[in-house]
Amino acid sequence: MILHISTDKVAEVIILAREMDRAEREFDGFVDRLNEEEQASLVAIFWVGRGSYEPDELSEAYATARAEATTPTADYLKGSPHLADHLENGLDALGVSASDAEDDLYRG
Repeated sequence: MILHISTDKVAEVIILAREMDRAEREFDGFVDRLNEEEQASLVAIFWVGRGSYEPDELSEAYATARAEATTPTADYLKGSPHLADHLENGLDALGVSASDAEDDLYRG
């Protein structure tokens, strides 16, 4: 399994997603600054967490996210009312502790 984005960056997106009411501009800016590989990985993790792909299909989800990226990633992700939960679930399904990464950022 290869993630093309750091766990810290995913955790930052989760934190910003939880604060979307006050942090939407910051969320948009953060996601927009990610490179294409990082954005595709973020979408793939989201899809795993949502149940669209199994954890062992991460490579396929990533390839699909890269091939089908037609909407800005931040706009696409904001379309999910459960974005933070899906990203956490995706990381957890991939064996990465989302809460540990979030805690590290909060302590930062």
